[in-house]
Amino acid sequence: MEILPFIAAIKERDGKFHALMEGLQELVFSESELDIKTKLMIALAVDAAEGAAGGVEAVSNTLREMGVSDEEISEVLRITYFSKANSTLATSMSAFKK
Repeated sequence: MEILPFIAAIKERDGKFHALMEGLQELVFSESELDIKTKLMIALAVDAAEGAAGGVEAVSNTLREMGVSDEEISEVLRITYFSKANSTLATSMSAFKK
């Protein structure tokens, strides 16, 4: 997987930190118990939940290049919305604790 642009940007300012972050990216996105498609779908969900539009765009485009359909991407985003909305609703119930 290509080095993420915000990690690449660190290289000129802090070579040691860049090496650490590049290594971490390689560890996270290497084949392991989860395949790369699953890992990227998780990354898509996290980026969407955190409001990282650039990440959502980049990850969804990468997934499409891997053959993932828009329907699969939509399903990940529905799950993300449901989880995030339910978290907000559950937290909101604290307003009614006495």
